[in-house]
Amino acid sequence: MMAKLPFISPVSLSSRVILLVGFALVLCFILLGTVIDRSIQHHFAQQDINELEVVAQSVKDRLQTLHPDADIEDIQQSLDKAVAGHHGVYFAVYSPQKKRLLYQTDEADLLPLTKSVAQHQLSIDSLTIWQTESHVYRGANLVAYMLDAYAINILVAGNMDFHIDFLDRFRKTLWLIMSIVWFIAMTTAWWAVKLGHRPLIKVSREIREISADNLHIRLQPENVPNELKDLVVSFNTMISHVEAGFKRLSHFSADIAHELRTPITILATQTQVALSRVRNVDEYREILYSNQEEFDRLTKMVSDMLWLAKTDNGLILPTLNDVDVNNEIQELFDYFDALAEESAIKLKLTGQGKVEADRNMLRRALSNLLSNGIKYSQHNTTLLVSITATSTRNSTLQISVKNQGETISPDHIAHLFDRFYRADQSRTRDGEGTGLGLAICKSIIDIHGGSLTVSSIDGTTVFTITLPISDRVFEYIPKII
Repeated sequence: MMAKLPFISPVSLSSRVILLVGFALVLCFILLGTVIDRSIQHHFAQQDINELEVVAQSVKDRLQTLHPDADIEDIQQSLDKAVAGHHGVYFAVYSPQKKRLLYQTDEADLLPLTKSVAQHQLSIDSLTIWQTESHVYRGANLVAYMLDAYAINILVAGNMDFHIDFLDRFRKTLWLIMSIVWFIAMTTAWWAVKLGHRPLIKVSREIREISADNLHIRLQPENVPNELKDLVVSFNTMISHVEAGFKRLSHFSADIAHELRTPITILATQTQVALSRVRNVDEYREILYSNQEEFDRLTKMVSDMLWLAKTDNGLILPTLNDVDVNNEIQELFDYFDALAEESAIKLKLTGQGKVEADRNMLRRALSNLLSNGIKYSQHNTTLLVSITATSTRNSTLQISVKNQGETISPDHIAHLFDRFYRADQSRTRDGEGTGLGLAICKSIIDIHGGSLTVSSIDGTTVFTITLPISDRVFEYIPKII
């Protein structure tokens, strides 16, 4: 068996920022130190070149004054006083053909320069650096002129001990200063991060104070930095949804208790009455029929609640087929015709169209809307169902159910699709329905990717179903002008 790896918590935001700042500062200081170091080295090298050029030119001028037949002794006497006032600078005269030094100052050994390529002009790239037991030198091998049929080279070099010592002390001082600056910058960054996190800590503290008893509390976006405004607004939106859901759940629980209490009370009362004295068979049969009605109501309520719970958890999926909406509504008209005639309500259908949907689910939603429309319509009015489809692809089909009755107030409309909600103020059980019909309608339309809306103005209430039309059934939908 593989050993379970220990849980490693993520690095904190403060540590990430501080590490990033520290890493960036180290890179910047390394780059800056390298640039400064190379600049100083280049300055010293150029300084040495200028001084070596002066010495080489002085030696060259003195050699040019010699007679072509001058011997080595004449050369040495002439060069003994060729250079004056240049401390730490040394030179020699070298014959490449004879491979010997014709003249050399006493202080330094310039023989290593004889192995380098002779140059006609001094440059940083032409300099050669070598080290003896006690000193470090930098110099060059320069071509001077022809003397008595053989070439003369001038070897010039300078002592680098001062430069090296200065660079060593400068580097130590520079890195010490950079280390101090890095420490100050890291301390400042740590303090700035802690200070910057204070609003976030404050927001976190306010969030912890919100509980189920005070879901009405909202964070104030104007009291936080701009970087946290979106977070606060998103949290307020989320807590609003939580509050609304919590209220619906509370009302739902109360409504369930209310809806179940009435039939159970009726059953208990009827049973107690039946047992209060001996009755004949017909009386017991009548009581059992009454109990059966309450049991049927309870069964329907539990069945509807179970169906809604399954749709909420995605356990019920529609079986999509091409549905002729016109035919479905005509069949429902035939079913509700007797009920409509009792209230002198006329059923009317306009328009036609097809949609890809689950036939049984769509029929159930339309049946609930028609039942509600007939139930709450005034006598001698018309219940109008209209079907409207646009003529463009990927469009929608709208089914509107309009009835004439009492105007539903906006406060009730906002909760009309809540479970067990009834628009009348009493919200009492009237002997019909379970208060779940409109909630079931909305769930059916939602799982089809559509929408269900309602409006009520001046006694006219309109429920509108909007369903997407697939390309497969589009060609069967007539063009509406």
